[in-house]
Amino acid sequence: MNLYETDELLGQYMAFHYGESYFGIGNYPARCAGICQELMVGRNKRSALDLGCAVGRSTFELARVFDKVTGLDLSNRFIESANRLKTEGEMEYFLREQGDIGTRITARLADLNLTNAAEKVQFAVADACNLESEYTGYDLVFAGNLIDRLQNPRAFLESLHRILAEQGTLVISSPYTVLEEYTPKANWIGGFERSGTPVTILDGMKEVLAPHFELIQEPMDVPFVIRETRRKFQHTIAEVSAWRRK
Repeated sequence: MNLYETDELLGQYMAFHYGESYFGIGNYPARCAGICQELMVGRNKRSALDLGCAVGRSTFELARVFDKVTGLDLSNRFIESANRLKTEGEMEYFLREQGDIGTRITARLADLNLTNAAEKVQFAVADACNLESEYTGYDLVFAGNLIDRLQNPRAFLESLHRILAEQGTLVISSPYTVLEEYTPKANWIGGFERSGTPVTILDGMKEVLAPHFELIQEPMDVPFVIRETRRKFQHTIAEVSAWRRK
């Protein structure tokens, strides 16, 4: 079973995107979208592509400043939920307390001042490693917590210059939790030693992206919390890096 198609993960991700914040850590998809918006000040904001958009919070947030935003994810359940929010403006989900006990919560775009943004977004199921030719010419591509869940991250990174417009901006966030469950070890771009020297995933991204991109600011840490139950949370620190197509 694909974990990302289960009711359990859907509820967790709806809460992660549209629910409360915990331990003083703000909403992660909104924060990442805010970083993207800051990077685009004074630049063209015609279109953006949100890769690995999950249930769509960052896509809606980007639409505050972009004319058009496309959110893509491999999970049918996530995209169905994002589309329901777009068309109906709200969606109910289950917030687990313990065992089978929990609460039904309704996420509403109006509560987040995102109703107008819904008119500028579209969502679709797609594989980030095998995008159709129609996905091109974007002023911004945001890949949120995606790179360490890809079968072939190198092929993905090598394709990005064809997706972005000239001088387009690429933003990648990830906690770099490389696992063979998602990425065969032969396809890892970092998280190993080469000739006795540690190679990080950021090192690997710099190497693969170098022909077409330059790093435009120092990577930054952005923490996030995913609530599993009332008494169990995941506290993770992602690194956000920003690049510009040469």
